[in-house]
Amino acid sequence: MRRITGGIIALVAALAAAPPASALDADQVRSRVVRALAQAGPATGAYAVDLDDGRTIVAVREGTPRIPASVEKLFVTSTALLRWGPEHELTTRVVSTSELGPDGTLPGDVWLVGGGDPTLTDAKLAELAANVRANGVRRIEGGVRADDLHFDRRRGTPRTGFAPDGDLGGRLGALLVARGFQPDPAGHAARRFARHLRARGVQVRGRTGTRRGPGEELQSELAMMPSPPIADLVRATNVPSDNFLAEMLLKGLGADYGGGRGTTGAGARVVLNTLGTHGITPRVVDGSGLSRANRTTPRAVVRLFDHMEGQEVAGVWRQSLAVAGRSGTIRDRMRGTPAAGRCRGKTGTIDGVSNLVGICDTAGGRVAFAWLMNRVEPSGARRLQDRMTAAVARYSD
Repeated sequence: MRRITGGIIALVAALAAAPPASALDADQVRSRVVRALAQAGPATGAYAVDLDDGRTIVAVREGTPRIPASVEKLFVTSTALLRWGPEHELTTRVVSTSELGPDGTLPGDVWLVGGGDPTLTDAKLAELAANVRANGVRRIEGGVRADDLHFDRRRGTPRTGFAPDGDLGGRLGALLVARGFQPDPAGHAARRFARHLRARGVQVRGRTGTRRGPGEELQSELAMMPSPPIADLVRATNVPSDNFLAEMLLKGLGADYGGGRGTTGAGARVVLNTLGTHGITPRVVDGSGLSRANRTTPRAVVRLFDHMEGQEVAGVWRQSLAVAGRSGTIRDRMRGTPAAGRCRGKTGTIDGVSNLVGICDTAGGRVAFAWLMNRVEPSGARRLQDRMTAAVARYSD
């Protein structure tokens, strides 16, 4: 029985590793994709390229700009990896301008300085307070001040005139807890932090509030709390298509590489400056893709995949994408097809828009594809996209 079981396991593993049955050549893939795309109407485009030899497999209206929806996130997350690097962390700091006395007393205020960490939680604030206590602070004569000026204080995106957006999954800001749903996110963070300090035996005599922090040259750091590394934040953005994380990353890029301006617009310019020199020039209005004013072409998306495959972060980039039939927004799609487990991708869906882009490991090599469909009914468009992607997964040179 053990031999039989072992043989079955080996057979299953061999089948999983083998190329898909009934492989298709480039002409056959093209024919199937074009036929399916025609059913989606003229406001669509498709582009697929064999990245190993540069051969174009499919090209239909590949240079016409379309609304990308959440495909927009790929431009932001790729820029985040290229600019910050996969190991970079976004930090929340506790600083003071006062010298700590021998008895553990700080004569002045302490500042809780936000660095744009989108994952800051109340539990992390509690840990941060414990670190302040462990570093010798016993009494704060002043208060706890919140400094959230790393970003602007616009809580939403251009789609809502920067007002809070129910589809965003949070309210934007440099200092916020649990995605900042409170009316005053930074003030709330400061109050929670002060409470955690007191719970750990640190006396706080002054009031909490929001106030500009001291200049860098005057700061003495008491403790800090890092975010997960950028590689993890990028994956947490792309796999489930998280709107809030994408917008926070965009503002963070603006703050760190856009002249110190933590705005949506500054972040968009950083994305274009980073990718534009490689011929990747989308119209970036926001980071999440919620705005219908964003634009990109199938060619630009495939060019992005090609560019990222040549970077040191290529492996991290691939891991940030959902797997067909396995994870994220394509977990329940393409199961039982050659695309399952072989293709990674990113979806993009808003009213009248349905897109699927990605990269497949095929018998013929690595193929990047982009199916952008506007003026469609999303559920029907998804079925067509799945058929098109399954055809690409069967590609054999």
